[in-house]
Amino acid sequence: MEFDENKNNDKEYVLEKVKEKGSLLDLVSEELKDDKEVVMEAIKADGNALEFASGRLKDDKEVVLASVQKVGWTVCYASERLKDDKQVILEGVKIDGQELYFASERLRDDDEVVYEAVKNKGLILKYASKRLRAEKEIVSAAIQSDKRAKSYVSDSKLLDDDDIKKILE
Repeated sequence: MEFDENKNNDKEYVLEKVKEKGSLLDLVSEELKDDKEVVMEAIKADGNALEFASGRLKDDKEVVLASVQKVGWTVCYASERLKDDKQVILEGVKIDGQELYFASERLRDDDEVVYEAVKNKGLILKYASKRLRAEKEIVSAAIQSDKRAKSYVSDSKLLDDDDIKKILE
């Protein structure tokens, strides 16, 4: 798809192009990378387009959620404030537990966030708080997802639990 960079600040032209291919947001003017309508259209076409949005829009919860709900890993582009927003991180980890890596320390200690993350990516238990790496429900979910998660359990006595042993068989 061709993109006329001489029109990178022409909102109508840019909207037409990013609706077809969201990644073209990379080529638009800084002004339009900061235009919520343009960025939202780009994200509708390609959730990965969040990468090219302005810093201000990477701190806009609606914009970030639109991206994260399509492509969980794009939470890595979110502002630090939104990496500490439970709803944003929860949406990301439900799609890909690996997103726990980008979560704030506070959310790495949140039972619901960590549980959702380890259900689909057991090894991400590594990035959960020490407290949650000793919680039976969290550990069970992580090991059911990936038996190798047992190496990140913070309370080794938990590995002697009958239910955990059954999962590990």
